[in-house]
Amino acid sequence: MSGVSLYVDDPARLGTTRLPDGRVLGWAEWGPEGGLPVLLSPGAATSRWLGVGAGAVEAEGVRLVSVDRPGLGVSTAAPGRTFDDFVSDVRELARLRGLGPRPAMLGNSQGAPFALACAVAGVVSALTLVSAADEVAAPEFAAALPGGLRDLVTRVAEDPAGAERVFAGFDADAMRRMVLAGSPACDLAVYEDPGFAAAYGRALDEGFSRGAAAGYARDTVLAMGRWPLDLGAISVPVHVWYGEEDATHSPDLGRLLVSRIPGAGRTVVPGTGGALLWSGAGPIVASLAETVRQDRVTGGADR
Repeated sequence: MSGVSLYVDDPARLGTTRLPDGRVLGWAEWGPEGGLPVLLSPGAATSRWLGVGAGAVEAEGVRLVSVDRPGLGVSTAAPGRTFDDFVSDVRELARLRGLGPRPAMLGNSQGAPFALACAVAGVVSALTLVSAADEVAAPEFAAALPGGLRDLVTRVAEDPAGAERVFAGFDADAMRRMVLAGSPACDLAVYEDPGFAAAYGRALDEGFSRGAAAGYARDTVLAMGRWPLDLGAISVPVHVWYGEEDATHSPDLGRLLVSRIPGAGRTVVPGTGGALLWSGAGPIVASLAETVRQDRVTGGADR
């Protein structure tokens, strides 16, 4: 157990689900079992162990289900997997876990492009992105990227298999150091909270436990390359949230990203950075829950 934290709760339920092809997906749940279903696509290299800010889902009657992407945590590795493969996994998990045909979804950090793929495919009814990893390989960002990131984007474009081997050299400690080094003081207050640090450490340890760093490496190559996603085809409500001091996830805090998604909205929260999912979860979860409930009333969920 992670102990008491101001920023994160331990899962209420943990388990695995076997897919029709024999692979296993790991999941964790928070909130009432009969609550409004929301799937969570978590950030880079973290397992199902982390949810959102403490108490946020219970306050809104949300059943939050975090899923380990293949090769992370306890989910079976799937070498060479694609965004479409993740969409298929989400569709099956929703069916097998009784989440309804189209649950809502929340994507955090590197989990964002995978969540966007689900929105493009229409397997979710609404989407919220928090501190979303942007499509840094988009040509519009070429001049805005710092040199080191630009070099990585180029390497992924020119030699994706070689880049994947490089990313596979990461481990939990390296990931933790990288996150902390790029965090402003407002985020360090979250990451250094003892209860959060314990939960985050466990999520990273679990994230790298199956197949070393293969799951993280595959995620990163997909996220840092060009996204084969038609964002203009998204027809469900989308809202994007960034912390004003977030200097790592998007060169323009999601302005370009939002402009590519029909009807999408954007909120920039002052006084926080990339840890927004835990420091400011209350309004985020409340907004998503209200969107889903209103959409059901108006019939929009049947689109």
